[in-house]
Amino acid sequence: MSKTTNKFSPEVRERAVRMVSEHRADHRSEWDALVSIAGKIGCTAETLRRWCRDEAGRHAGPAALAGDDRARLKLLEREVKELRRANEILRKASAYFGDGGARPPGAMTMAFIDAHRAELGIEPICRELAVAPSSYHQHAARLTDPGKRSARARRDDDLKGHIRRVHEASFGLYGSRKVWRQLLRENVTIAKCTVERLMKVMGLAGVRRGKSCVTTVPDRKAACPLDKVNREFKVKRPNALWVVDFTYVHTWAGFVYVAFVIDAFARRIVGWKVSSSATAGFVLDALEQAIHARRPTAGDGLIHHSDRGSQYLAMSYTQRLAEAKLVPSVGSVGDSYDNALAETINGLFKAEVIWRQRSWPSLAAVEMATLRWVDWFNNQRLFGPIGYVTPAEAEVNYYAAKQDLDMAA
Repeated sequence: MSKTTNKFSPEVRERAVRMVSEHRADHRSEWDALVSIAGKIGCTAETLRRWCRDEAGRHAGPAALAGDDRARLKLLEREVKELRRANEILRKASAYFGDGGARPPGAMTMAFIDAHRAELGIEPICRELAVAPSSYHQHAARLTDPGKRSARARRDDDLKGHIRRVHEASFGLYGSRKVWRQLLRENVTIAKCTVERLMKVMGLAGVRRGKSCVTTVPDRKAACPLDKVNREFKVKRPNALWVVDFTYVHTWAGFVYVAFVIDAFARRIVGWKVSSSATAGFVLDALEQAIHARRPTAGDGLIHHSDRGSQYLAMSYTQRLAEAKLVPSVGSVGDSYDNALAETINGLFKAEVIWRQRSWPSLAAVEMATLRWVDWFNNQRLFGPIGYVTPAEAEVNYYAAKQDLDMAA
């Protein structure tokens, strides 16, 4: 077995292949879908393509054809949506231009785009009216006439572009403090109060976490390890402490459950799983992903900390902890502070993903959103407790510093 294949558990490979099939229609080509999902899983697109090919060979038949039919249906639905928008543009343009002739005056065309850009979009209108988007953007720039604006206004316009870019890159999650920190990382000179002022003018804001809900069902009869963490979640290296927990999401088809395994050193999510049932096997899949990705050894003395949920005290789960040489640790009953770090990550997931969408249609939708969020969370999200860097960057910095010390020694 190759090193790349061995790095990922069978469950992770199966999930990646399934997500390529389910979300093929959301991309321009199958290769684009492979590149998008492979980057978030952590493998190459060619490796994921090979997994898909192997899976197709094993399961070719009616089920595979059904998947292709769903992809074609999504593609057709998107084409119908685009055609309806094109018809709406042409209908409104015909009424607007009236006797303007086959080719209305440029000023009239630009006025039409000004009037309908918010509803129909600049690019689609320009495409249907055979107008170069650059021509319209030049027209819009002339309307603003930057030369007549004050130096502060011109500076604000420039800063607004940076602020909007950072805010959009965070999927609209960052508030003024993290937007300001990210701009400083990019060597953009700006004061925190300026970011606050401009975000207020632009109508931009971050998300706020709401109240958490109880998902733990304790098994009072099961043997329970001692709490070896005692609410001290700061550790000096990766693979010293993992914290685990799961939460739930309402979907049209019922409850969906999402489990996470977090390395406490840099808050990096090292394993996750989405399931329609909250069983021991569900949280065990998330643990397996973490073990495959991080390869802990007995020498690490890695502590695995959870609440007293029956899933985490099940025999199959505790046996796997022993096999992987992980040291079990369990908090007290009914005290969320004993697993505060995992509760925090669950709260961020709910605030930054789940509550931002009014409803979720299916497990597949939650799973894809979770994949995107975990990738962004690990590689782009800034964390104050670790110095306003990303979890991945914090671990890279740790290993670089350790290597320097080893070489000096």
